[in-house]
Amino acid sequence: METDILNALKEVPAFEDIADQPLRWMAEQGEIITLNPGDYLFKRGEPADHMYVMLKGTLQLKLPQGNQLRDVSLLEKGDISGVLPYSRMKEAGAFGVATSETLVFSLHKDHFKEMETRSHALVQALVSVMTSRTRDYTRQQQQNDKMMALGKLSAGLAHELNNPASAIIRCSASLKKHLHNTPESFKQVISIRLTSEQVDQVNDILFAKINSQETIALSMLERNNQEDEIAEWLEDQGMEDAYDIAETFVSFGITIADMEEVEEITKRQHLPPILGWIQNVLNTERLVNEIEQASTRISNLVQSVKTYSHMDRAIDKELITLHSGIDSTLTMLSHKLKEKNIQVVKEYDEGPAKVKAFVSELNQVWTNLIDNAIDALDKNGTLKISSRSIGDRVEIKVTDNGSGIPPDILDHIFEPFFTTKAIGQGTGLGLDIAKKILDQHQASISVDSKPGATVFKVSFTAV
Repeated sequence: METDILNALKEVPAFEDIADQPLRWMAEQGEIITLNPGDYLFKRGEPADHMYVMLKGTLQLKLPQGNQLRDVSLLEKGDISGVLPYSRMKEAGAFGVATSETLVFSLHKDHFKEMETRSHALVQALVSVMTSRTRDYTRQQQQNDKMMALGKLSAGLAHELNNPASAIIRCSASLKKHLHNTPESFKQVISIRLTSEQVDQVNDILFAKINSQETIALSMLERNNQEDEIAEWLEDQGMEDAYDIAETFVSFGITIADMEEVEEITKRQHLPPILGWIQNVLNTERLVNEIEQASTRISNLVQSVKTYSHMDRAIDKELITLHSGIDSTLTMLSHKLKEKNIQVVKEYDEGPAKVKAFVSELNQVWTNLIDNAIDALDKNGTLKISSRSIGDRVEIKVTDNGSGIPPDILDHIFEPFFTTKAIGQGTGLGLDIAKKILDQHQASISVDSKPGATVFKVSFTAV
């Protein structure tokens, strides 16, 4: 049996340069585990105290996602898993379930010390496996982190684009319906005989209201009262759809005094068609304004995406101010900010010094810091972002008034794979990536946290 195990171990690529003697020793210390499809070799959270070498079959590694297990990797013949020499692994990080008839060689970690004295080459081979495994896992987790961030940004962007797009569709349909009713109103208007002077006077009243830049702030009760008063006045003049007209007039600040002035200019018998024409003009103005605002919102969002992703720009470092990247990141994450009704306070220096940076990479830093702050905040929380120039340094602070980071984990938050978030909500690489990006920019990052004030400070050298 030991000869069979030895021959199987000799076929493992990681052991191809290892002499027979240390492999024979290892075969004598270990055991063979036979698994049927559906059997678990290990489960997430169990103590990691064995090294596993796949001799036959396949083992699927799974991680929880929601109420299900998601496939993350597949171990096949020749692959090595479990705890390895010098590994700091304490517990299994995933579920390992056989997907076919599987044979696994298992060696307890208690034998690692003796392995070191018997064969340096064998230990080195296993350390090389561990290094490759860590590198591959890190690369995969970094990709997962990017995809999770992209998913969050895409969901928020889709939501932000959907609102103005829906507004355009709604207003376009209303405008089309409104214009279909215009010919009938036009017939009534052209039958009126007014002097050029009278027309100019009515137009002056109308376009004074359209061009007014004042925002009419009314409570619901005040608006209802004004609409009722205007509707009653219009009904007294024989106007149909008085309440629809009143709603439009109140929105543009037209008062009973304005209508009485129109009545005086045009004579009473011409009042209904002229007021109807005024309402048509105002409705058209309102719908066109709403379409313009929605289109501008979409244009601004697209520009924010281009700024954030740094599309159509050079890949070298550029001389930039930091505010544009932060602002575009806030736009990309605005959906999450709105969900929690988070107040954003920006305290920017009037003229911050510029820095040389890879813009798209730097935006990853702002995304990680701001997204983490949002996650840490309760509803109605406050996120403050400030900038200031101090000598030859430019300093950015991202502050949230959440519950704070516990002191016992504060020293670990920049470590790779360290996360306090639930499975599927974070990879533990966000702050590690942010720190590596800032290292490339000769910038520093630090954190200070207490209940009600967590501050991430990023400091650059000014150019």
